[in-house]
Amino acid sequence: MHRVTLGLPIAALLLAVVDTAPALADPPPPPSTATARTELAALTVAAPHSMDGYARDKFDIWSTQPDGCTTRQTVLARDGKELQDKPDHCQPASGSWYSAYDDTTVSEVAKATIDHMVPLAEAWRSGADTWTADQRKAFGNDLKDPQLLIASESSNTSKSDSGPADWKPTNHAFWCTYAKDYTHIKSVWKLTTTSNEKSAVSSMLDTCTN
Repeated sequence: MHRVTLGLPIAALLLAVVDTAPALADPPPPPSTATARTELAALTVAAPHSMDGYARDKFDIWSTQPDGCTTRQTVLARDGKELQDKPDHCQPASGSWYSAYDDTTVSEVAKATIDHMVPLAEAWRSGADTWTADQRKAFGNDLKDPQLLIASESSNTSKSDSGPADWKPTNHAFWCTYAKDYTHIKSVWKLTTTSNEKSAVSSMLDTCTN
């Protein structure tokens, strides 16, 4: 029988485990203005697809992540400030969340809604109607790209399932980031655009200073 000798004191081993715990991720950053313009130019312009068969449930939003928390809970934890966790450490008990669409701060968990930068219905109209169930689930719960963000109830309701051709944030200072992120999502997911949407996004990109 061979005896295994530990090379590190137990305290050091415990510290190593703590140090390797994943840190809470920041929201994905927007691409540069130059990249956004290149991505916008490359989007395919096409007529919107039919909404036949569309349902939000087909995107399986707020599914459970590998750590056991839902996508919504993950975004609340990622983007919240001064968070107080509930015992299960998934659903925050309290905190504050910034809504960039209307430059307001939400201080109630229930009123911190999670918005899809490219709305699910817009994705359906621009190509998601042909996707598999797994592709739609990945889109509806996309944490890798700048697709999910905090929005106040009023701004989320105002936006609904509209794209930039029909809706823009009341916070003009966010137009640049909104245009970059929206374009990037459509580019990553190979979704189509319309001439009106392309023109609206291009105009918002004109507000970028870098």
